[in-house]
Amino acid sequence: MAQYDRSLLEAALIGYEQERQRIEAAISDLRSRIRGSSQSVKEEARPETPARKKRHISAEGRRRIAEAQKKRWAAQKKAA
Repeated sequence: MAQYDRSLLEAALIGYEQERQRIEAAISDLRSRIRGSSQSVKEEARPETPARKKRHISAEGRRRIAEAQKKRWAAQKKAA
């Protein structure tokens, strides 16, 4: 192992500690944003009005859609 001057090792230690503090501050900031944004997004995203009920299509509606699709497919096949 190479011999290092004590002052060089101390300077490296100081630099690494400063880098660790910067990283810890960034992690803390991200955690606070996650906690803050998850609560505020949920509150902002949900309006006071109740959600709509799920729509259901009737058998007649499904039949008309199927017929229209078959008609489009026939026209496309005829054109090709």
